[in-house]
Amino acid sequence: MASQRRDAPPLPDVSVLKRVARDQLIFLLEQLPGKKDLFIDPDLMSPLDRIANVSTLKQHEVDKLYKVEHKPIVSVAEQLCFLIRPRIQTVTWICDLVNSDKALGRVRRYKIIFTPQKFFACESVLEERGVFGDVSCDQWDFHLLPVDDDIISLELPEFFTDTFLAGDQRWVRTVGSSLHLLHSLFGPFSKVYGIGRIAKMVYESFRTQLQTEETRTKGDAQIENVFIIDRDVDLVTPFCSQVVYEGLVDDVFRIKCGCVEFSPDVTASDKSIKVMLNSQDKVFSEIRNEHFSNVFGFLSQKARTLQMSYDKRRGMDIKQMKTFVSEELKGLKQEHRLLSLHIGASEAMMKRKTKQDFQELLRTEHSLLEGFELRECISFIEEHISRQVSMMESLRLLCLLSLTENGLLPKDLRSLKAQYLQSYGFDHLLTFSSLKTLGLVQEQHTAETLSAMETRVGRLVNDRTAGKLTEAISSLAKKSNFRALSRKLNLVPKVEDYDLRVPKDMAYVFSGAYIPLSCRLIEQVLDRESWSGLEEVTRLLNGHEFNVTGSASSPGADSQRRVLVLFLGGCTFSEIAALRFLAREKGLRIITVTTAITNSSRILESLVQRN
Repeated sequence: MASQRRDAPPLPDVSVLKRVARDQLIFLLEQLPGKKDLFIDPDLMSPLDRIANVSTLKQHEVDKLYKVEHKPIVSVAEQLCFLIRPRIQTVTWICDLVNSDKALGRVRRYKIIFTPQKFFACESVLEERGVFGDVSCDQWDFHLLPVDDDIISLELPEFFTDTFLAGDQRWVRTVGSSLHLLHSLFGPFSKVYGIGRIAKMVYESFRTQLQTEETRTKGDAQIENVFIIDRDVDLVTPFCSQVVYEGLVDDVFRIKCGCVEFSPDVTASDKSIKVMLNSQDKVFSEIRNEHFSNVFGFLSQKARTLQMSYDKRRGMDIKQMKTFVSEELKGLKQEHRLLSLHIGASEAMMKRKTKQDFQELLRTEHSLLEGFELRECISFIEEHISRQVSMMESLRLLCLLSLTENGLLPKDLRSLKAQYLQSYGFDHLLTFSSLKTLGLVQEQHTAETLSAMETRVGRLVNDRTAGKLTEAISSLAKKSNFRALSRKLNLVPKVEDYDLRVPKDMAYVFSGAYIPLSCRLIEQVLDRESWSGLEEVTRLLNGHEFNVTGSASSPGADSQRRVLVLFLGGCTFSEIAALRFLAREKGLRIITVTTAITNSSRILESLVQRN
């Protein structure tokens, strides 16, 4: 695949976000002078490691580090500091710890640092448990983690279920603050486009914070265009199998904060190895966005090139050898090590995917996306469920079937649901309830049922039953309308022989079968510089689109070609690869900001765990 165009502007330096977060954390730790033990929420271990390592914490009088495990502690320190997410369960555990110390007559100082936000509900627990005066509370505004040069994550995986399933809007202000921080560091945004109910709320929160700040943003604008999109605007994309290298690595090995742990079958040793996956990895940076079918060819060529670099040592005189050792050898050894790991990872993924009949799985997905051979697809899913191949894979296919067909026929839904519950357990009744609420598994509405629903809504209006009215309208609005959207936006390319080695559009991220809806929307809006001409599309997506143009903005040539895309509810590596392709085609630079990196497994796991 072609590299970044030479006329593309450089990316803004997002590493400044790490420095801002680290400086604030150090300031908060110093508010508790003297030696202290630090208890860290498990969710924060990986993000914290990217911001401030152990040596940095030790320099600021952190004596010992512990993971929050909700059980009695062994620390004998006189000062305890807790770095936690704002969760009532964790705050309750801290209250029990403080009260236990009181009962034993032990005197200590306690400090809680909430991140990314301090909630009133957590402070209420401290008060109810009688320890409010014994514990000092602070807030670490750690909103944004630069995962790579063009990826920034809020590391809020719970955003999706909290917001779109539970209807809890507590993270809206957090994301608005993140947008405000980016605005402060990289200059004012000239144009903001958005779609989705939560996107509109986040923008309003961001605008309110701008209006109430005392000092205005200074400096030139570095980013002109900002796009905010709700995850539930496009639920099809995360439920498609990822086939770009980085997406596959995430699906199989789970990338966390830009780091992956390769198992012994990859490392060809008896231990696992943690590896940072970013643009600094010369091997990874060249294959991360490639379709997996092209990866082995690239790795083979890379191995030959490296061997040639080693072989040129022959015939060198002493001076040339000395230069080679001091300037090239270390880099070649590092590249060779990374090459071996990526070859091992590719082989391991091939073995695992072959076991899952991966090609047949992809054919079924492509048929669902195209709307062909529906009966055969249902039979494949039924067989998948009856063989108990994988609980999550079966559920993913069921969701993809419902999303692409705008719901399932009542008899198909009853049959598939019954088979699933018999194979995987009736405790998944709650899972199906959550899937229905999110619109992931729906029953198709025939003309008769829609007419009956409209009549019911009419009666509710007359009865002024606002709560039930909202529920009824919401159930109508959960249709994905995928078929109509696919036709209007040409999401499924009509190409007989799609060349994955020289892709022509963003569909390559799904083997030429499908262009991610989210990415197509971004492309269309940026081309038009508004939602104008997309009225029918936005109607099918249940509206809530907006675009705002800044009044006092004089962006430079570079900023006009920089785009910031904010996904609310997570985005996949497939979408990031598609946006990188779009950026290359148009000479842009796209920075992806997301509440979390996601995929179908993460979404479904969060629903199962919640139940």
